[in-house]
Amino acid sequence: MLTNKGKYGLKAMVHLAKLPEGRSTQAAEIAETNGIPKPFLDTILLDLRKAGFVRSKKGPGGGFMLARSADDIHMGQVVRTLDGPIAPIPCARRKNYLPCTDCRDVPTCSVRILMQSVRDAMAEVLDRTTLAQMRDQADPALDSDELAIQDEPHPAGSS
Repeated sequence: MLTNKGKYGLKAMVHLAKLPEGRSTQAAEIAETNGIPKPFLDTILLDLRKAGFVRSKKGPGGGFMLARSADDIHMGQVVRTLDGPIAPIPCARRKNYLPCTDCRDVPTCSVRILMQSVRDAMAEVLDRTTLAQMRDQADPALDSDELAIQDEPHPAGSS
């Protein structure tokens, strides 16, 4: 499950990806725009900076910006940086595996086997999705009413 740290980190990364190249923004602006508690965002941005996804600039006109192109940042890397291994339960992890205390036969546990498939599907989507793709998925020209209309099923024979 994606934690709030992971969710807020993804929101912050998309915010930075929307900036014109070479522009930076203050953490307070990212926090306010995205509904992220500022002290929590500061910690997230520090982790993202240490991992090489963002860089910071001090002084007038300073702030945060992407450290590399949004096309070169894959969401799986970001999620793993902020939340650790991508797995719905600890016994389905590839790294930092933790067996369940109630499991009697790990190799044949049907829950673990299913959750490994879920893990693989999640990782595949996150690892193939770039920050640029995530940024471009949402069309700001559409409001929530238009999205709801687009998602409604169409009656037979209509288009």
